[in-house]
Amino acid sequence: MKKVILLFGLSLMSSLCFSDFKITRGPNFGEIYFIGPTFEGIGLYYSTDYGNTAVCIDSVTDFGNICADLKNGNVYYRDFVGNIYLSENYGAYGSWQLRNSGINQQVNSGRVEGEIFSSFSKHSDDFAQTFINHSCSGYFGSRKDIDLDPINEDIGYVISYQSEVLDTLYLFITTDKFESLQVVKEFNYLWNEAIELTRGTNQGELYLFNHDREILLFSNNYADSWININDFNFGDFYGLGIVGGRADGEVFIKCDYVNMMWENAHTYILYSSDYGVSFEIFNPFSKGQPPLLSNFSAKSLPNKDMTFSDYDSTYFVTGEIPLDVQFCNYTIGEASNYEWDFNNDGLVDSYEQSPIYTYADTGWYSVKLTVFNETDTNIFIKDNYVYVDLVTNINNNIDTTPNTYPNPFADYINISIPTEILKVNNLITIYDNTGAIVRTININSQVGKWDGKSSSGENCPPGIYFLQINNTKSVSKILKTI
Repeated sequence: MKKVILLFGLSLMSSLCFSDFKITRGPNFGEIYFIGPTFEGIGLYYSTDYGNTAVCIDSVTDFGNICADLKNGNVYYRDFVGNIYLSENYGAYGSWQLRNSGINQQVNSGRVEGEIFSSFSKHSDDFAQTFINHSCSGYFGSRKDIDLDPINEDIGYVISYQSEVLDTLYLFITTDKFESLQVVKEFNYLWNEAIELTRGTNQGELYLFNHDREILLFSNNYADSWININDFNFGDFYGLGIVGGRADGEVFIKCDYVNMMWENAHTYILYSSDYGVSFEIFNPFSKGQPPLLSNFSAKSLPNKDMTFSDYDSTYFVTGEIPLDVQFCNYTIGEASNYEWDFNNDGLVDSYEQSPIYTYADTGWYSVKLTVFNETDTNIFIKDNYVYVDLVTNINNNIDTTPNTYPNPFADYINISIPTEILKVNNLITIYDNTGAIVRTININSQVGKWDGKSSSGENCPPGIYFLQINNTKSVSKILKTI
């Protein structure tokens, strides 16, 4: 999905771009700690209502990164010279105790009381008083981030890069508490892209947040496969952080904005209870003129629980004609007017804040939201975000899934469809991993063939593709190799 961003009047000193590891979840529902701007500098905030409101409990201490213990009121921070401190009073100023030194990497919350990790190289079971080193055999590269499985005490993850490989990031998994690691996934991201990992709530759940591309990925099978849940419009002026919550589907994203003269300073907490598909937005700290950034997502109605059957793909809204779609507006800043264009044809379809729209025709639709206030305008477009399907005179007991072989394929793939389907449908639509149509093939017999080329005759690159018989629900997932 592509985005168009228009920003007016924002400026930020690069030195004030808040780094990773600035938000952590507490042991209770709705409890988070985060580092953010104050009226004069930065401070540690504490919230018990999901970030809707927050209290600055320490605006003096020079925080590096933070994490919370599973014990109520216990929170840690590491300073910029490698000392680690513990507060047993929710991080209140004056309550910090020096626990250890020489901690040269980030600290991460454990899964039981008193457990804390110094990156993946060592961990403590006694509230950071002593640490146990890990062998870390099989690991290579330079660390970007780590996190742990929320349930299994032996499983954890590390993402790294190699400076000599500019276009690949490596995701490792350990099943023995970082004694050994192996690569489970490679991402085609540049070595210098800012990446954060955070655990979910259930075993095997992991989020990956790419700050530079402003996308959120999710896996619930131990990082084996992923779905791109959402993309955002944060602009170039935000310090970002992410952490999973305590309840199923909960995830928090923290955004900070500070202008050059510190006249305007704001923190926004985006809270999701559906794995990052939609968000509520809170503004626990605000000083001066807020920025304006259009953000939205959508769900088909009636709302259904999020499923993750199609991995290594992008989330989009889909359903049968006529399709009712609920749009969720979580624009950052104070917008006074909203203009929705539900098919990106240049015509305004709604002026409501979070409208419901009915799609009456089949096909793919891009959606644009333009927001206004007295001083600013901002636009966000999600390409190929809604797909409307049509089901016609097909027996529901018939399997409408195209059969493909060989899969994966290199030069061509055979496509077989049931005779009953062939009588009423003879078109196969091929989509790439972003949901864009690559080619449409007319099948005149039960078995057809795709030569791996696009509608323009170019060879399609290796990757994941989806085949769908027109006007049916079922989709086949195929892999094209070199």
